[in-house]
Amino acid sequence: MRKAAHAPILERVELNRLRARVERLFVALQEASEMEALDAPGAWLPPVDLCESRSCVTIEMELPGLRAEAVEVILTNEHLRVSGRRRKGAPRGVISHLCSERSYGNFVRTIPLRWPITASGAKAELKNGVLTVRLPKLEDRRGTEFKIEVTTDEKDRES
Repeated sequence: MRKAAHAPILERVELNRLRARVERLFVALQEASEMEALDAPGAWLPPVDLCESRSCVTIEMELPGLRAEAVEVILTNEHLRVSGRRRKGAPRGVISHLCSERSYGNFVRTIPLRWPITASGAKAELKNGVLTVRLPKLEDRRGTEFKIEVTTDEKDRES
C-alpha cells in the first residue's frame, strides 16, 4: 500500500529529471547548430559567460572593438539573441597581412532562457569590450500569502 502512495511522487521526480535532461539536450543542440554556423565565411561567435543568482541571470559576452550602436540585443520569453558585426579595419599603410587570427564579420548568439524573466527590468551595458546583460528573474509568488480585503456592498449594509 505504501508503494502505491509514493508512486506519483516518484513519477513526478523522474519526470523532472527527464525534463532537465531534455533541456540540456536542447541547449547542446543549439550550441552545435551555432558551431555549424561558424563554417560560414565571415561568421564568428563571441565567448559568453552565463551566471545565475537568486534574483537575476547575468550574461557577459566579449565584444572587443565594437560600439553599442553595432550590437543588437533582443529578448523574448524563450531566448536572448545578441547580434552584430565587427568590421575588419587594417592599420594605415599595411599592404598585406602576414598573419590574421582575429575574427571579423557578422555574429549571432542565441541563449535559451529557462527562467521566467521580467523583461521590463532587463539592462544591457557595453563597457571595455564586454557586453553585460542583466535579466531580473520573475518573483515566484507560489506559497506567498496575500491578504485580500473583504468589502460589503452598501445595499447589504442598510438591510
